[in-house]
Amino acid sequence: MRPSLIQSARDAADAVSAARRPGRTVGIVPTMGALHAGHLSLARAARARCDSVVVTIFVNPTQFGPREDFARYPRDLEHDLDLLAQEQVDFVFAPDLLEIYPPGYSTYVEPGTVAELWEGACRPGHFRGVCTVVLKLFHILPADLAFFGRKDYQQVQVIRQMVADLNLGIQIVVEDTIRDVDGLALSSRNAYLSMEQRQRALAIPAAWQSAQRNFSQGVNDPAILEAAMHKILLDAPIDHIDYAVCVHPNSLHRVTVAEPDSVLLLAVKVGATRLIDNATLGGATP
Repeated sequence: MRPSLIQSARDAADAVSAARRPGRTVGIVPTMGALHAGHLSLARAARARCDSVVVTIFVNPTQFGPREDFARYPRDLEHDLDLLAQEQVDFVFAPDLLEIYPPGYSTYVEPGTVAELWEGACRPGHFRGVCTVVLKLFHILPADLAFFGRKDYQQVQVIRQMVADLNLGIQIVVEDTIRDVDGLALSSRNAYLSMEQRQRALAIPAAWQSAQRNFSQGVNDPAILEAAMHKILLDAPIDHIDYAVCVHPNSLHRVTVAEPDSVLLLAVKVGATRLIDNATLGGATP
């Protein structure tokens, strides 16, 4: 059965309050829609741990830059609802723009220091928009747990810092990245890729897999690992590399010596499509 569709913030808050009666928990899965198996895995994880599950669908304009893909970001609410029916989601909160940002809206959340590098540098204002909408969703839907995918690694760290800094009473749960059979991380933006571009995009997982192999063979100089990733990406060829770096798992600063828990962060463009990925350096290569 399809989940109940709620578009009013007040109605959504009432539904969560009713679901959180004593002894029962609510899980929230924030998304921008265009759902794929990665999103559905989050809904499944929420269902396994919580008594009630709410998925939010809102394409948040404040996290897009002026030359980014807000206008063409894929939207198909009816299809999303059909997919969520298979995951026993209780309800979907899909507000319109004015429900979240009414006329005269002017309050924003300034993200913490972990937002300054990488995506923060490449997409100024992006994490300000992310933190603002996520905080609003957490207040509208006061759930017990919130589920996010590891693919957006820096975003998760930014949200974790916000939750800690602002004493928010919600637990952040991070689930593994879901990949297609060819190794490419699932993303709504993969729909933009032509067949030829998708083949070139496979250099992304190939790059971090190469770094993992080098590390397993004793290479712990991050400059060498990063150079190897860049070579694979450029040979593909990837059209533009924003970054392909080896960083500390919490601060996201570049490391001087690579460790098993160091994280490989990548952001590239294939054609006009920007894709991100990450992997733990000492993790098993899928």
